[in-house]
Amino acid sequence: MPIDIKDTARAVGAAALMELLPARPRVLALGEPTHGEDSLLEVRNELFRRLVEEEGYRTIALESDCLAGLVVDDYVSQGTGTLDEVMERGFSHGFGASAANRALVRWMRAHNEGRPACEQVRFAGFDGPLEITHAASPRQALTALHGALAARGDADLLPCTADDLDRLLGTDDRWTDPAAMTDPARSAGRSAEARELRLLADDLVSLLDEQTPRLLASDSRDAWERLRLYGRTATGLLRYHYWMADPSPARMNRLLGLRDRMMAGNLLALARRGPVLVHAQNAHLQREKSSMRMWQGPVEWWSAGALVSARLGTEYAFVATALGTIRHRGVGTPPPGTLEGLLHALPDDRCLVDAASLAAALGDTPPAPRESPWFGYASLDPRHLPAIDAVVFVRDVPER
Repeated sequence: MPIDIKDTARAVGAAALMELLPARPRVLALGEPTHGEDSLLEVRNELFRRLVEEEGYRTIALESDCLAGLVVDDYVSQGTGTLDEVMERGFSHGFGASAANRALVRWMRAHNEGRPACEQVRFAGFDGPLEITHAASPRQALTALHGALAARGDADLLPCTADDLDRLLGTDDRWTDPAAMTDPARSAGRSAEARELRLLADDLVSLLDEQTPRLLASDSRDAWERLRLYGRTATGLLRYHYWMADPSPARMNRLLGLRDRMMAGNLLALARRGPVLVHAQNAHLQREKSSMRMWQGPVEWWSAGALVSARLGTEYAFVATALGTIRHRGVGTPPPGTLEGLLHALPDDRCLVDAASLAAALGDTPPAPRESPWFGYASLDPRHLPAIDAVVFVRDVPER
């Protein structure tokens, strides 16, 4: 008997989405099945605009470098710099070239113009300074934290001098060598200098925590939160580099897990400031364990979404995005027996689907996941539907 899912779908909108959730979540995450498609980001932009205007969300966090994202936040909140400069310097992963991301930043700046700080919408990158090919040097985060603490307090409390850090860090290219991703012996992460830096970073973060009352009394909470971001990033990067130098079979599982742990730490810090809208690849936001195949075989890890959900419970919501075709990438009409095939048969080009009702319609034996002919697209696993709050479906992704 054909499966009828028409009653599970409705138009994409903020009010319709909130009706599907048991309560207004503190962290509302929207996933995507592939990167680099502006038509999907345009759906995100419209939905996020409505959630800001109608539901009071005050932070938009994207899967981009958390330190570079400070450039974007300074622009949307204070007008620092120009839009061109911000798009060039404020994003990682090539996301600054996206017209849809540019439109989002432009809208955020226009929305904030003339509003008091408490009513502004803020921007954040929540990824670490990481790429799949390499990780950044810890220099920026370490020296920024050290310099800020030196400028705000008693230098005698610092565990080292700026010259000590510079000597131990050495040149940045020893940290960013792309060959280290596949050859642990090329990584500097377990050198004597790196081990000493990990201890110093831990001491600097401890000093920051110890001095919190004085720092908050003399500066803004935003400035204090920025120092905490530097601390999380410095310790996270040094830990990541340590595991890049690991020759064991657990290496890639640990690296992927550490990256999402950094993401989760950033999201939880943002959530303490207020309600957050998040956008990233589905695999970084789902509650189920994430997996992928890399050059050395399959790897598994707990995503940022799984980690945040474990901490926040019902205050975390995950909306997955599924799609029908990306013909310019060789992803054609989905087979009718797949989840995407069922969704593709719906009459609307875009729709919002109740994941619980969809899971019930599929029954106890959901179809197998759709197989993708292109590595850059990951289909939605029907077995994950019980752990998803809603699904945004886009029928076709046009070529730009």
